Parts: sequence; C-alpha cells; structure tokens
Amino acid sequence: MPFVTVQIGKGHSIEKKRKLVKAVTDALVTALGTKPEWITVHIDEFEREDWAVGGILHYDKHNGRHGETGK
Repeated sequence: MPFVTVQIGKGHSIEKKRKLVKAVTDALVTALGTKPEWITVHIDEFEREDWAVGGILHYDKHNGRHGETGK
C-alpha cells in the first residue's frame, strides 16, 4: 500500500489539489501495477516564507525582494 507525501506551498485551490492527487495516484497505478484504492496521498502545505532556494526565500522571489536581508 503506497503512501506518498507531496509538499507544496500554501495557496493552491482545491481543484488543483484534486488534479494533483489524481495524477499521483494514476502514476503509481501505472508504475507499480497497484489498485488506486490502495494508494494514500498526503498533501503537506507550507508557507512560502519557510522555503528557500539559493539562499533566497520563495516568498521574496515572488514579491520583488531578491536577496534583501531585511535590515
């Protein structure tokens, strides 16, 4: 029984989440040959201020604050 956790930033609509869990489930059915009802998908959402790439918070990248230190 596969159990998958998908981590995404907060703010996605319920419709996008439905599409996400369907796509993940379909991929596992295809790859593993398992039944959809045996697959659990957990969505773990986090704030964009709690995620950084290349030393820059994701929040800052999308709010025009590239590399600012907050001083």
